[in-house]
Amino acid sequence: MVSVKKLVLDVLKPHAPNSLEFAKAIAEQGRDYHVAITVEEVDEKTETVVMVIKGEDIDLNAIEQTISALGGSLHSIDEVEVINHRSPD
Repeated sequence: MVSVKKLVLDVLKPHAPNSLEFAKAIAEQGRDYHVAITVEEVDEKTETVVMVIKGEDIDLNAIEQTISALGGSLHSIDEVEVINHRSPD
């Protein structure tokens, strides 16, 4: 089984919710998610942020749905870390 351990996402989000609320909403999508957000650019209505998510088995679909529900959009997946858990033969 292959699981996603880390994602680095380029996200465009509105000013509200703020980055803390946004990170909490993403973290709630997994039982062990660690979420860090860095604001890269701010304009009149939006912010471009880099979001780093770490966990044992990250669900990208749930994260994308949450980003969209919060008024944001996923621009790109900039980094991925996965691991293959092989069963003993």
